[in-house]
Amino acid sequence: MAKEAKTENDATDSSSVGSSIQVLLVDNDKDHARAMTESLERIGLDCTTATAGPDGAKLLAENIYDIVVTDLMMNDVDGMAILRQAKETQPECEVVMVTGHASVPLAVEAMKEGAFNFLEKPITPKRLQAIVSKATESIRLKRQNQQLHQRLDERFGFENLIYASDSMKGVVQRLQRIAPTDAGVLITGETGSGKDVIAQAIHQNSPRKKKPYVAINTAAVAEHLVESELFGHVKGAFTDAISDREGKFEYANGGTLFLDEVGDMPMATQIKLLRVLEEREITRVGDNKSIPVNVRVLAATNKDLEKEIDEGRFRSDLYFRLKVVTVHLDPLSKRREDILPLADFFRKQANKKNGRNVKGFSQDLRRWLLDEPWKGNVRQLKNVVESLVVMDLDDYLDMDDLSPDLLDEKTAAALSKKSGENANPSTAELLESDPGDDLASSSLVGKSLKEIERWAIEHTLTLANHNREETARILGISERNLYRKLNDYGLR
Repeated sequence: MAKEAKTENDATDSSSVGSSIQVLLVDNDKDHARAMTESLERIGLDCTTATAGPDGAKLLAENIYDIVVTDLMMNDVDGMAILRQAKETQPECEVVMVTGHASVPLAVEAMKEGAFNFLEKPITPKRLQAIVSKATESIRLKRQNQQLHQRLDERFGFENLIYASDSMKGVVQRLQRIAPTDAGVLITGETGSGKDVIAQAIHQNSPRKKKPYVAINTAAVAEHLVESELFGHVKGAFTDAISDREGKFEYANGGTLFLDEVGDMPMATQIKLLRVLEEREITRVGDNKSIPVNVRVLAATNKDLEKEIDEGRFRSDLYFRLKVVTVHLDPLSKRREDILPLADFFRKQANKKNGRNVKGFSQDLRRWLLDEPWKGNVRQLKNVVESLVVMDLDDYLDMDDLSPDLLDEKTAAALSKKSGENANPSTAELLESDPGDDLASSSLVGKSLKEIERWAIEHTLTLANHNREETARILGISERNLYRKLNDYGLR
């Protein structure tokens, strides 16, 4: 009978709630407090009970709770005081107020001050479980959002951008000055060079990081729909406008809007975009009402906009409005030092995505990677590395893992370079890993131990294909110790 009663009354089962949610119940009616506790424990919640307002306040001061269920009318410390304390000290927690019929207006006032919801007595177990389950879902969504921001920080934090070239080092130093501001940025560079990653890094390191980041490739949208995508439309504005729709500017309000391939934007849309940037308000297609927006605009193009202006395809006033600050990305062929670090990063990504455990690249394959022109830039490199990981059979990438269309042109050259004799000087320099030759040429004899240690770390890092885990293993030190030394010696 007890099992049947649980099935009938529970709003949700324990699998949908879970014991990771901490609940504090505050009620000076001991029997009522006990009944609420038992009801919530049946759906898997971890409950703590206080049978007086002061006890509840003390527990709030000493512990962290996800949900607080409190009676509104109590002596000494009432529910409003509990609500204010919870919101002040634990702003992420949700507070549910319990009230009698006479104090419902006060409960509504409590919701204005941040309460999640209120329950009117008498309370049934099913109603209590339903309200607390909704509060639990709210907590979980907040946690997921926090985890998402954490993952974005880990991926797009400047310290996590993958590069080794002086060119990209200069870009990152520039970004560190740009990101904290609200300035518009024009990012230029060839297709596939990583302009979208730079835009996300700017947003993720700006004061707007917790607000929306919205990207739109204007070249991928039909010309007659670009304005609707950007500014939205009202019902009946055109044939297919069957309802009102907000555009990217409204959706990104408070955050960042990334306009990719802005050089392909229709001239009519350019005029409206300029007005939006200057007046900070948009008008939906087919509407007369202006809507204020607060959006930071980042734009990117693979075109020479000054040439586009000369040929009448881009407005000069919009160009100068967009390029408050300019960031240029060199093609991958001009920053060859970034090829192997990026390839290793993409190897790890592909391992995780495809459930593989590929450990590294052969010397021949590394040489091939360095000799490739990479006309598709970083995007092409990423696709090639993922293909290598997918095709690999022995957990170590070599020339035999390359797809036939790549080998058709490169097989003979790649095989003839097995010994490295025909490598061009720049490639040979990047691949060089013989510590004996370097030791003699560096004249380390008579140098300080710090200089010798710096040399050992730098060359082992190159030998390990910029894999910090492997570098630490070879050197016989922990990754944390290696990370600290990389910072100390300026080898990041």
